[in-house]
Amino acid sequence: MRLAIEHLVVDRGARRIVDGLSFAVVAGDALVLVGPNGAGKTTVIRTVAGLIGAAGGTIALEGGDADKELPAQAHYIGHLNALKPSLTVEENLRFWADYLGAGAAASIDEALAAFDLEPLASIPAGYLSAGQKRRACLARLIATPRPLWLLDEPTVSLDAASVRLLAECVAQHLAGGGLVLAATHIPLGLARERRLELSAARSAAA
Repeated sequence: MRLAIEHLVVDRGARRIVDGLSFAVVAGDALVLVGPNGAGKTTVIRTVAGLIGAAGGTIALEGGDADKELPAQAHYIGHLNALKPSLTVEENLRFWADYLGAGAAASIDEALAAFDLEPLASIPAGYLSAGQKRRACLARLIATPRPLWLLDEPTVSLDAASVRLLAECVAQHLAGGGLVLAATHIPLGLARERRLELSAARSAAA
């Protein structure tokens, strides 16, 4: 499987944010976008996720499910945690698992364990700390398996121990042939990681 981006162009209003960006991410590969604020990291990830329309270029998940659009084969984790505060952690995970097309009890249990959420499973999300909410958000990566993970600043609000939990989950995903495209200012601690530096003053990248 291969995520192929060719000559991507993205405009926001009258401003060109991304101009001629090309890169590829293959199975078992993690590509981390780095650069200053305003360089286009979030824009690239949101465009791949289908949340922003591209003005030019192509985005393709080669070797994926031909019957599904790319966004249906990807997990997008953005700046918001997308948790219902009145639902418990487990209920939030079950909602996302059902909504995204999974829902097996085993996958929910695995997700809770992966991010050390078992003691919090019955707690309403509204009562969680910022770091706990972030872990609950990230747990849906495990609850509903998808080949492509699109992670925009996934370590926000996480302590060092939680960052290690995320790194372990990412490593397992890659070992199983998954793909990761991430943007972060904090190292994820991955053994296998490529970096692509974006610059606000840069008009094209290869």
